[in-house]
Amino acid sequence: MKAWTTPIPLPHPGLDASMTLDPTHPLPTPTNPNHVQIRIHSASLNPADHKVPETPFLSRFAVSNPYIPGQDFSGVVTALGSSITDLTIGDAVFGSTCGDQMGKGTLAEYVVVTRAMVAKIPDVLNGRWDDLAGIGIAGLTALHAIAPNVKEGDKVFVNGGSGGTGVFSIQIAKALGCFVTTTCSTRNIELCRSLGADEVLDYTKVNVVDVMKGKGKVYKLVVDNVGSPADLYRASNAFTTDAGGGATFVQVGVSASLQQLRMVGGNLLRPGFLGGGKAKYDLILAKITKETPGDLERIARWMVEGKVRTVVDETFEFEGAAKGFGKLKTGRARGKVVVRVREGEE
Repeated sequence: MKAWTTPIPLPHPGLDASMTLDPTHPLPTPTNPNHVQIRIHSASLNPADHKVPETPFLSRFAVSNPYIPGQDFSGVVTALGSSITDLTIGDAVFGSTCGDQMGKGTLAEYVVVTRAMVAKIPDVLNGRWDDLAGIGIAGLTALHAIAPNVKEGDKVFVNGGSGGTGVFSIQIAKALGCFVTTTCSTRNIELCRSLGADEVLDYTKVNVVDVMKGKGKVYKLVVDNVGSPADLYRASNAFTTDAGGGATFVQVGVSASLQQLRMVGGNLLRPGFLGGGKAKYDLILAKITKETPGDLERIARWMVEGKVRTVVDETFEFEGAAKGFGKLKTGRARGKVVVRVREGEE
């Protein structure tokens, strides 16, 4: 099969400069009773797809070698493990390889995935391959960050509302009946409003921390998709509620830089009485695993109901996958970057 691959460690600076298209890569086959083989139609890209292999101390133990990028997909079932009875060959599906070994990825014609991370595409969404491929990690991250921590009527602050996880964060919070305040740059204000945000702060024109402090202690949840400003967690003491067991601050956006790692370490270890944040601090990526039964289906139901949609910034052909990572790395993608592995209808 065709697959984009690179050796680990990367031979050149950057995944996009290192990956090459292998026309004869071995076809992956189910080796576990719970495995599903899928012929991929579309794949979407996530920051972790390039950040992990580009970080030497992570890439040596966290990814397979050679490395096939990509984790999210839509496609068609082509083979099943012996224990799977609720899927059939030819089913249209979507999902993610998250929870399996990273690097046996979706920028390939076929992938093998654990059953729990595969969901059937509802009939009314058939053919929307790019949209379904865009759910995966971004949708699950937003769902896991928000759903366990709020109830209808709560206020949620989404820091970074226009990126891959941010667009799902706004919509899922609204689907759960919450009031949503979010941040973005000037060019993305209307996008965030169209997704349901009740209040949008333009971080290029206002001091986000000062504005949020002025709102009082009313927010039940903060979802930080950006990782800046660095003092946001500590500052959240002034705008997160103490009522009902207190608030939760979920850290989603974080890089492997020393500065960001120090920030996370300080947020985890510095107690509130010594100047740290007082809200419960949660690193969401540690919770996105293959044990997510029903979550992908829940997001798909919201999509059918018109409560959630995938925002696709740009779609690249399979041969241009490296350019897709170039776009993702600009940090200016609105929503998801998608690679179309297979053209045409199934």
